[in-house]
Amino acid sequence: MTVVWINGAFGAGKTSTARELIDLIPNSTLFDPEVIGAVLPHLLPPKCLAEVGDFQDLPIWRRMVIDTAAALLGEVGGTLVVPMTLLRQDYRDEIFGGLAARRIPVRHVLLAPAETILRERIAGRDVPPDLPDGELRIRQWSYDHIEPYRNALVSWLTADAHPVDTSHLTPHETAVRIAQAVGSGSVAACDIVQTPEPTAETLAAGVLLFDERDRVLLVDPTYKPGWEFPGGVVEPGEAPARAGMREVEEETGVRLDDVPRLLVVDWERPTPPGYGGLRLLFDGGRLDSAAAAGLLLPGPELRGWRFATEEEAADLLPPVRYERLRWALRARERGAALYLEAGIPVG
Repeated sequence: MTVVWINGAFGAGKTSTARELIDLIPNSTLFDPEVIGAVLPHLLPPKCLAEVGDFQDLPIWRRMVIDTAAALLGEVGGTLVVPMTLLRQDYRDEIFGGLAARRIPVRHVLLAPAETILRERIAGRDVPPDLPDGELRIRQWSYDHIEPYRNALVSWLTADAHPVDTSHLTPHETAVRIAQAVGSGSVAACDIVQTPEPTAETLAAGVLLFDERDRVLLVDPTYKPGWEFPGGVVEPGEAPARAGMREVEEETGVRLDDVPRLLVVDWERPTPPGYGGLRLLFDGGRLDSAAAAGLLLPGPELRGWRFATEEEAADLLPPVRYERLRWALRARERGAALYLEAGIPVG
């Protein structure tokens, strides 16, 4: 089972190409995530939709895309052809990482016509006549996304996806190029870590490492949204502190000689589809400038790292992780470990 994800700006011809492509790839099925967006107004209160400018900004949309794609492949097998614009790298990480966690590889293709051609196609795009002001709104929507598309091109998109210049290609010719590239292996599966989703509560150990200015080290995983501390799930039979040390070395190349001191034990409540569990944070100590300069990251798992102040971390970490960090820093100052429940000290 595999996914061929056809990305590109609005108006690049993704859907028409996908329709041609399913006739060229044996045992393939079309899945358009637009149908998930069309369903959401029937599921969510109007206020939820009013708070976002795009249904992609809704976590439920991204989750439903992952779950629906996995369910479809479980039902029909083969290859799922998915035409959908993804211009935010964190959304790409979340969706592709969620599929990778289900052992579903994603082959990422980018339709990349010249911008002048793209604008011409948007101008000539057919718009349903029954939409009030539909033509104006849909065309303007496409034009408004050219700048984010251009920014994605220069920052991450071309390095991540297999580009196909469609400036002078019909949808059928484009589909032929993609089918040949997929069949020959030119479009490799995205290099993203496969982290199976838990099936029960988990025990995880993170380690806080500090620079000479007492800023904390954060890493940016490719397989889930938001920044994180170095660390991971404790394996069966493994001591939590040793698990944290192992993960630090695997993720950053830093080898800790001493067992780190416990700072926080936090019980994370189950939030479906997550199971929650215990989250431990340890104090890995301070790295000197030479050790910090030698930090290494494995390509498939982590995209980047940085040292951050407590205030900067508030903008980088998801709220539950930030609360855990905040109390871990207080425990470090006081020299005594804290027990938390859902990020709140108890006892």
